[in-house]
Amino acid sequence: MKIAAVHTHLLEYRLAVPFESASMRFDRRAHVLVEIVCDDGTTGWGECLGPARPNAAVVAAYRPWLIGADPLETEKIWARLYNALRDQGQRGLPVTALSGIDIALWDIKGKHFGVPVSTLLGGRFREEIKAYATGSFKRDGVNRVEDNAAEAARYRAEGFHASKMKIGFGIKEDLAVIKAVRDAVGPEMRLMIDANHGYDPLEAVQLGRKAAEFDIDWFEEPVIPEQLASYRHVRANQPIPVAGGETWHSRFGMREPIETGCVDIIQPDLAGVGGFTEAKRVADMAALHGARVVPHVWGTAVHIAAALQFMAAMIPSPVRVNPIEPILEFDRTENPFRQAIVKTPIEHIQGVVKIPDGPGLGIEIDRDALAEFRMKDE
Repeated sequence: MKIAAVHTHLLEYRLAVPFESASMRFDRRAHVLVEIVCDDGTTGWGECLGPARPNAAVVAAYRPWLIGADPLETEKIWARLYNALRDQGQRGLPVTALSGIDIALWDIKGKHFGVPVSTLLGGRFREEIKAYATGSFKRDGVNRVEDNAAEAARYRAEGFHASKMKIGFGIKEDLAVIKAVRDAVGPEMRLMIDANHGYDPLEAVQLGRKAAEFDIDWFEEPVIPEQLASYRHVRANQPIPVAGGETWHSRFGMREPIETGCVDIIQPDLAGVGGFTEAKRVADMAALHGARVVPHVWGTAVHIAAALQFMAAMIPSPVRVNPIEPILEFDRTENPFRQAIVKTPIEHIQGVVKIPDGPGLGIEIDRDALAEFRMKDE
């Protein structure tokens, strides 16, 4: 079996109501899928984190090293592709594009052997997983405090055990939102806050100290990812556990943050860290240093399926009678093609998601949906 073709599929949807995080404005949802086709007809699917069109261009740049290769040789291919562009960047687009390719290769590998990717990773510790709702962005034209509180209350009513809200818009405003959300959902629901690296270290410490009274599970991306010393400062000077890592790509990018204690919770993204091949290495490194692993997820059902396969095989750390279970980030913002691109949507029931048990990623792509949501100026 050899790789015969590599395709990308650019998908786009214009949002009815734009929304913002502290670092980015969204007026559309745009994602890119990677399709790898083998000479025997076997097809694998992956997804890249980050800007769709630039990722597609880098996937295309990798194509000459992929055509004719054995898709089962995932370690060999990973090393070859990483080395091909390592002089131009050890993180960013070279790694996010490689991530989508690697996910597709593991999908092929699972289909070839007739087992889920999680089995190939070493075995499934769990068949379902609790999800937490990600949303609560700053939407145009609404009162943010009231809007975020109502949104979190809706997630609780739908059965989610936890929810993550966006902050980083100013300490006073953020604290008003956090209080309103806590009041709306009561004391039992877990709440997390995500600043999308919108604060400087002094602001982050001030916010963390004041927000702690609202029983916050973690404080995500408090400062910009390049400032590792600032991460350590924030972690040491306020009481909320610190999380981060969606932009620390590959084991090389993850090593210093993990080894020097920048975070309590590390958040590798399967579509950004380097795919399954690299995420396994990162999880093993985190276990050596006592960092909890909660993968970051922001994409379509392909991305969600990859995260679920990885999380199914995550080894409890520590192994014990009642282990700490990972939780799935479940994006609830507007994106009609998120689930439409697969024939069987990956949805939650009362905040719990079943992990697909079919071969590879365990999903089947709906090509009619790919055509419907294809980026118009592709």
